[in-house]
Order: sequence, then C-alpha cells, then structure tokens
Amino acid sequence: MISDKYLVEYKLDPEDPHLQEPGTVLLQSTVDIPPKTDPRDPHGINQHLKLEFSDILAEPSSFRTFDRIWTWSDITFESSRLWCYRIISLLCAVPVSLCSGFLFACLGCLHIWCVMPCIQLCTMAMPPIRALWASILDVLIAPLFTSLGRCCSAIYLTVTQK
Repeated sequence: MISDKYLVEYKLDPEDPHLQEPGTVLLQSTVDIPPKTDPRDPHGINQHLKLEFSDILAEPSSFRTFDRIWTWSDITFESSRLWCYRIISLLCAVPVSLCSGFLFACLGCLHIWCVMPCIQLCTMAMPPIRALWASILDVLIAPLFTSLGRCCSAIYLTVTQK
C-alpha cells in the first residue's frame, strides 16, 4: 500500500477566475509534495528522453479540437507512455540488469587481473627493451641507411617540360 506521505490532497478554489472559463480546472495543493529522495538519473544521461504531450502533439492556432478531446488525448498519451514503459521495463529490467552486471563483472575482473598486470609488466620491461632496440638501430640499421644515403646523395633529378 502507498505510504501516507505520498498522498496529496487537492482542493478546488471556487473564487479563482480561471474556473469561470469552460474546460479549465485549477488545482491548489494543501500539502507540499515531498521531494524525491532517490534520483534515478543523477548524472543526467537521459535528458533527451524528457518528453511531454506538447513535445509530440501540438495544434496551431488556426486549428482547434474540442477541449475535452484534447484533454483526453493528453491523458491517454501520458498514461499509455507511463504504463507501456512500466510493462516493458518489468519484462526487460531484470534480464538486462543481470546481463549488464555479468558483463561489467567480467570486464572488471579482466581489467584488474589481466590488463593492468600486463601494462605494469610492459612499463617495467620497457627501459631495457628500449635500450636494446636503440643499440640494434645504432649498430645495424643506422650504418645501412647512412651508406644508402651517401650512395644516393650524388643523384640529381632535372625536370624539364617539352
């Protein structure tokens, strides 16, 4: 059952001038709604999914449907969006959470026990390998390319147009 702190009582204000217009109902809260204590998107990664009825459907000023039809459409849209999301998330949330948890556990284990030790090993082994590689380049490769460079330095190309 729902806790009493989430139940809110609303009263209609009969002196409100907006109530004189047909189809307009203004609700006035007698109890402050408690703030939500568990933010489900604390980092705002799904800000693009904040859609309302007016973001999807809107009538220009030249076309007007009946006020009740518009209100019912709004209620139908919001209700169907909410309940379809709830039903789909009921079916998908647990399996997706299980798969995601398993995947992140495997990735975490691989990172901790395989990737980081390999990186640390390479970091520790690189200075001697770098010194050995520099020696090989200096002893074998550098004289070869120096000789090739001296042999080819006497070659000149002249480009002419006919």
